[in-house]
Amino acid sequence: MLVWLFGWLGQYYTPFSAVSSLTLRALLAVVTALVFSMMFGGRVIRHLRSLKYGQAIRNDGPQSHLAKTGTPTMGGVLILSAIGISTLLWARLNNPYVWILLVVMVIFGAVGWADDWLKIKYKDPKGLIARKKYFWLSMGALFVGVSLYYIATLQPDINTTREMQDLLLPVFKDWMIPFSAVPFGIGFIIFTYFVINGASNAVNLTDGLDGLAILPVVLVAAGLGAMAYVSGDVRFADYLHVPYIPYNSEVIIVCGSMVGAGLGFLWFNAHPAQVFMGDVGALALGAMLGTIAVMTRQEIAFAIMGGLFVAEALSVMLQVGSYKLRKKRVFRMAPLHHHFEEIGWKETQVVARFWIIAIILVILGLMTLKLR
Repeated sequence: MLVWLFGWLGQYYTPFSAVSSLTLRALLAVVTALVFSMMFGGRVIRHLRSLKYGQAIRNDGPQSHLAKTGTPTMGGVLILSAIGISTLLWARLNNPYVWILLVVMVIFGAVGWADDWLKIKYKDPKGLIARKKYFWLSMGALFVGVSLYYIATLQPDINTTREMQDLLLPVFKDWMIPFSAVPFGIGFIIFTYFVINGASNAVNLTDGLDGLAILPVVLVAAGLGAMAYVSGDVRFADYLHVPYIPYNSEVIIVCGSMVGAGLGFLWFNAHPAQVFMGDVGALALGAMLGTIAVMTRQEIAFAIMGGLFVAEALSVMLQVGSYKLRKKRVFRMAPLHHHFEEIGWKETQVVARFWIIAIILVILGLMTLKLR
């Protein structure tokens, strides 16, 4: 929105033309979302507290968490608002990828909001009925898969169409899994479905301790932003042997907005948390990260950078599967962060150490760009 305004003003006063720079707009998106979150965070918390939108804590969870009962939740509304406003201000709105990401944010955020609201209304941590929840999450993921496949088919260059669907393998320069060879984009759409839903639920499972999920989200968003920048620039894409996808150039604005909004939210979510993001934030942020990974064709690198989320999700799957098959538990408690609490780590130790792991994993994920 402001890009057009400053572009028009640049005709009369040259310095305004600088806003057309992608990197400058990405930095402005970070600052805008950060300032918005910091300015309105306190007001949102007070409003949530006045509405008595307090968190319902699992009875079967760590006993130390019972003291958090009543802490305002649904703070993800603040994050999503900051992302939306910052993106609309600084992104070029004729880019279809920007709108797909905003729609994903709204759909998954709405499902998360309904889940949070039901938990609060009935004082029950179960929330939205599972089949309804996953139906709407599935609709959101399928929307992305179909939309991205349709956009790929509109490309005049058949090689670009293929590159926008095939799965890029890190390290190997010319090896790709040819989803484009499957008729009607079925392979690409199904794979996209699992990436987005998997990422959404993995981030949601990670969001169990003060500040645990939001900083890794910020780090992964920054890493994916770098990959979007590379794949959206024909020179860098050619040099690093990654698919050139011109729409990705504006995805970095969304990534910048996520970074700023996340850092602003962390100010209030750090231990002891004044507010939790709730499902409204976790489901939406996870889905957006998964969508960006698909857009950049960096799903495997995303799995490396978001390895913390992967580990949390796998811990739950292993725990449930082991108990059903063997009546034995693999971990003292799942998700994984609760296991470490149960063996004696303090909450702040778990969070700090998991953050360090997240930083290392993002660095490793970014290294795959060069190691080809």
